[in-house]
Amino acid sequence: MDLTDNLRIVMASDLIITASTIITMDEGPDRAEAIAIDSSTGLITAIGSLSDVKAAVPGVAVTDLGDSVLMPGFIDAHSHPLLSGMLTQDPAYWMAPYVGYPTYADVQKLFTKVNSELPEGQAALFAGLDRLLQGAPELTNTELDDFFPSRPVIVIDNSGHEAYFNSAVITANGWTDNKPPADPVGARFGRNDDGTSNGRAYETAAVLEAIGKVMGAAVPHPLQSLAKWLQMMSSNGVTMTTEHTYQDTMFAAYAACATADAAPVRIALYHMSIDDTCGEKVTSPKPEMLWKQGIKLWADGSPWVGTIASSFPYLDTPVVRQAEIPSGPGGEGMMNYTRAELDAVLAKHAPEGWQFAFHVNGDVGLDIVLDAYEHALATNNLVGTDHRWRVEHVGGCRGDQFDRAASLGVTISLLPAQFIYWGDLLDGQMFPTEIGSIWMRGADAFASGALVTFHNDGMVSPPIPLLNIQCMVTRRTPSGTLHGPSQQVSLDDAFRAHTINAARQLGRDQDLGSLAVGKRADLVQLSADPFTVDVDKLTDQVKVLGTWVNGAKVDTDAFVTHIQAIDPTEHQGLHEAALSHKC
Repeated sequence: MDLTDNLRIVMASDLIITASTIITMDEGPDRAEAIAIDSSTGLITAIGSLSDVKAAVPGVAVTDLGDSVLMPGFIDAHSHPLLSGMLTQDPAYWMAPYVGYPTYADVQKLFTKVNSELPEGQAALFAGLDRLLQGAPELTNTELDDFFPSRPVIVIDNSGHEAYFNSAVITANGWTDNKPPADPVGARFGRNDDGTSNGRAYETAAVLEAIGKVMGAAVPHPLQSLAKWLQMMSSNGVTMTTEHTYQDTMFAAYAACATADAAPVRIALYHMSIDDTCGEKVTSPKPEMLWKQGIKLWADGSPWVGTIASSFPYLDTPVVRQAEIPSGPGGEGMMNYTRAELDAVLAKHAPEGWQFAFHVNGDVGLDIVLDAYEHALATNNLVGTDHRWRVEHVGGCRGDQFDRAASLGVTISLLPAQFIYWGDLLDGQMFPTEIGSIWMRGADAFASGALVTFHNDGMVSPPIPLLNIQCMVTRRTPSGTLHGPSQQVSLDDAFRAHTINAARQLGRDQDLGSLAVGKRADLVQLSADPFTVDVDKLTDQVKVLGTWVNGAKVDTDAFVTHIQAIDPTEHQGLHEAALSHKC
């Protein structure tokens, strides 16, 4: 390739960066030697061969990154940074199986250790309990009381769709006669036969209401927890993500992060549909770093707790029985909304121009969502327009459904973590091989012609784009087992899912997602060229060395220090957010 012919220049610059290669992910030249940046705007001013870039901006010093590789910063197209930070970062305890607690025995040891070490009465918050991978039971308040007889304790299921809590939490919530309030729309509380709480809550609205007061005691500086999660994302090469559980009381926290000088990650907000204000606009203090993009709904639940709306049953196996998941197909009964309720939400907010994002895992659920989308698109004269409405996760959905999504202009955001961490169980232990082996059908999604992205879904999995890419290309889980090779995707498609495709899904493809003149210089620096290494060993052979946002090298330690200095009492509304939902 003649890089000289591909030089593109729009303005003067004051920074030139060169590396062993620069991967553009752009529709133009796919490789370059050097990139010039105007640090005052953060825009790319030239890209091409080193000699031509130097000639275009004479006198500008060159920063040589040696053998490393540059490419567009990774984009995690669906996340929950605030809640994830509060639930997993110190002082909370992240006990997911893939962060060091592979069995329920390991979890029990952690429970005992924490209860012996924390001051008496100090609330504790745990996240990541996995009934399938760890063989953990669906906990109740009485079971947790055995470990924590007096201190308030919350345990969040790894799916994020259930929470378990002890009797001290029920008391702290002040529920009359220990009975939870009425079930919110699309969620419910667990109850004993006499109506009292059994220490369980299901789906977002009920989970957040149950944990709000204890979260405030267990996590005294929530803004710091958010900063630490964003730091983790940045360390894995992420420069843009979303908040898919946004509510108004989070805005000040996100604004504080977005306006910090060393802010490492851009954030698109997706407002929960259960909030009365979900259709209202927001005024961002820094729109290029923080903006409201759309409205989020939950169609069904999680495959790990048996609440997906699917046409296929779980197998009757020890793994499924241990997790206390009913074997029959959940079907439409697992939907969090009726079709009429979905139509009402779409009818109310589609005229406002918002992008919609639907959490859905089961094939029955996706049929209902696409029916509702098709009706709303036709009703609002949006058929054939560039609306970019979304469906999220879609692990148990079919290829023909992806074809239908593409025909409607609906974009698809896949959650590779479902295959990565649960793939060995999905195939033959949770579901028949013909379903479980091809869970998270990447090849079918790309073949449909729909816009496809990847995401990590906040605390559901560590935010590691390179691992998502490796496993979706190879269809091998970390155990090395191959599942559903027919669903392998190309390396180029996989990287597009975490770069330019994701930028388009978030409405930022005009200025982000690829490297071209006039776009913002959000970059990730890699230790090696991911297109030349053995893809089976991608995460071993390619490491993230750093990121740039707006052409400035990110210093996440400085960012966290800045956020830590903010008075946490200014953001106590973050805890109150857990109790602010209205049906």
